[in-house]
Amino acid sequence: MANTVTRTARALRGSRPAGTRHPLVAAAMVLPLAALLAYFFGGVDAVVVQASSVAGLMGR
Repeated sequence: MANTVTRTARALRGSRPAGTRHPLVAAAMVLPLAALLAYFFGGVDAVVVQASSVAGLMGR
């Protein structure tokens, strides 16, 4: 039997269960740290090289 009581109550309140967040919020939290780590450890150059090689394979 489906647990519709919990889903209905959640829909009426409009809130999320504890411990969850929207994926865009999670991305906004993680991307600045990822960018800093990539910059400090030289990952930016690796991404540029990889992107240019993929663009070359695509003929651009």
